[in-house]
Amino acid sequence: MTSIAIIGCGVVGATIAYELSQNPDLNITVIDQNPLAVDTSSELINQNSNLFTPNSTKAALGVLMGIISQKTKGRAWRLRQYSMQRYETLIPELEAATGQNIPFNRQGILLLCYAEEELGKWYQLINLRRSQGLELEWLNPTEIQTRYPQINTKPVLGAVYSPNDRQIDPTQLTLALVEAAQQRGVTFQWGVKVESLEPLKTPETQQVKTNVGDFNFDWVVIASGLGTTALISSLESETLPKKPIKIRPVLGQALQVRCIQPLGTLGLEPVITGNDVHIVPLGNAEYWVGATVEFPENDQEILVNSEPLDLVLKGAIAMCPALETATILKTWSGLRPRPEGIPAPVIGNLPGFSNILLATGHYRNGILLAPATADEIRQFIQSN
Repeated sequence: MTSIAIIGCGVVGATIAYELSQNPDLNITVIDQNPLAVDTSSELINQNSNLFTPNSTKAALGVLMGIISQKTKGRAWRLRQYSMQRYETLIPELEAATGQNIPFNRQGILLLCYAEEELGKWYQLINLRRSQGLELEWLNPTEIQTRYPQINTKPVLGAVYSPNDRQIDPTQLTLALVEAAQQRGVTFQWGVKVESLEPLKTPETQQVKTNVGDFNFDWVVIASGLGTTALISSLESETLPKKPIKIRPVLGQALQVRCIQPLGTLGLEPVITGNDVHIVPLGNAEYWVGATVEFPENDQEILVNSEPLDLVLKGAIAMCPALETATILKTWSGLRPRPEGIPAPVIGNLPGFSNILLATGHYRNGILLAPATADEIRQFIQSN
């Protein structure tokens, strides 16, 4: 059997493990330095998500902006298109296999437009998507007010409604992927830190050095987000690029609130977004609000500062004034992996190593692009 190590078990690593596990000829091991929570009830996960979920997955709100994205051609659109299609089959597949309920909002995304100079690009996108057989709808302020009375339409010029875009709970998705992959024989090594990679004399084999021992694999898939740079730098090869791939952290903060009553019709609420602020309905008059985008200065550590999150909340209140009386239940933060100087994400062979694959640097689109990333990794392995 072909042995494969997947380093990192955020949503990307977990999706790769699950999709590859469909091939019975692959012996798959997932290695993650985080310990898995013993009790996987939703209450414990929500309270102690740091026990399981890597930084980038914790920072995500699970908003799947595919059709409403301004990416319209080439690789960027192809990855989004594949992922959106796969999610429609993946979620019921995982729920049937695990018996878990994965919160998956099928009420679409409503994007509010405030700048007159941006209206043209949205009209063009609507026409393009229609030519592709995909649905986008333009709503004027009166139509917005009628359908979504919770929205303050005074500063709004209109909105784009995408009924077929989605939102998903990242942690519940990742847990379901892990459980379903385990059912198919995938091995998970939790609390194990990969210290370095070392090519063996046989070029077809890689040695993975960890804090609990050394292991040999036919393939290594690096899905470790911010840990990617250190792993790559542990390798020595004349074929590695002179400018190594660097993955930089970008901080994201978000909060969860409870309103006195639902902002809209319970069970029929879309994700509302505008000016890069998301309001994500969770049910029971609870919402996620976020997320900030905070870059480090001069490679310094990013410290969590409440001011950017306060601004995001103010932006959300400006969109839906009823949020002003909401109770803040919790706040959280996570670091997103952003590649430096190259497009995100980084998927494919590490130069100089035919059996080391990169699936990293997804920045703000790890949840969205996880299925397409897994499919590309699968194709790399199957074609070699």
